Amino acid sequence: MSSAPRRTRAIFWLLDAPDSLSKQSLRYPDGTGLGFFDADGTPKVHKAPIAAYEDRCFAEEAKQVESTTFLAHVRFASTGGLDDRNTHPFLQDGRLFAHNGVIEGLDELDAELGEYRGLVKGETDSERFFALITRETRAHGGDVAAGIEGAARWIARNLPVYALNLVLTTSEELWALRYPDTHELHVLQRAPGGRHGIRHLDQSGTDGCMRIRSRDLADVPSSVVASERMDDHPGWRPMEPGELLHIGPGLSPTRRVVLPDEPAHRLSLAGLRPEAAASQQAV
Repeated sequence: MSSAPRRTRAIFWLLDAPDSLSKQSLRYPDGTGLGFFDADGTPKVHKAPIAAYEDRCFAEEAKQVESTTFLAHVRFASTGGLDDRNTHPFLQDGRLFAHNGVIEGLDELDAELGEYRGLVKGETDSERFFALITRETRAHGGDVAAGIEGAARWIARNLPVYALNLVLTTSEELWALRYPDTHELHVLQRAPGGRHGIRHLDQSGTDGCMRIRSRDLADVPSSVVASERMDDHPGWRPMEPGELLHIGPGLSPTRRVVLPDEPAHRLSLAGLRPEAAASQQAV
């Protein structure tokens, strides 16, 4: 979520639904995380590799923070064990990143990363993908959109891919990519007060795994990107397969299809490793 350049206060419940917490967290048992930015632009990440059904207090705890952009994630592990270093969001070069999908061929990806493999602290395909984006962004003089496009293109051409859906944020900007059409990704450009002009933000995913509330957004516009529609607002728009979305300060969006073609080595659900298939069926 972004309200840039305005700082807003928001409360996040990750793995909410106290009436059915065990059931919900069994679908997303492997970690929760929240990233945001201090007033000086310093990124902060609160995360834990914990199953909600193992620690009910953690699961029900609400995180109240103030920021211009926010990035929240719940994890069902497909690659890498339960560990802080494998829990989203990840941080590199002052940017926050979360990924939904599966990339195989990690030895080949490691070879491509070269010295940038040193940015990867954990075991996940997601953090490796992020490191490739960081490399490509630096190579393009800090152009994050070019970095995302370059990294995603290389992976789509060279590695087995199930999905590359991602969200990447700085303190002022937000990028999102949907690729290919495996999973949905939705965006809402929300005017102050929502559809009626008087309401604060109060959104919840249909599966009860995440809820966001912000009274400040009764007076401030915002943009929200999510893997599912989080309320009945008619403004939710599904992103197109291959679409790269950018939302800058002032919340003016730009979007274009940067990956019009199928992955060269597209994975099916049936072709995934059992743990990877389980993670993607939970989405």
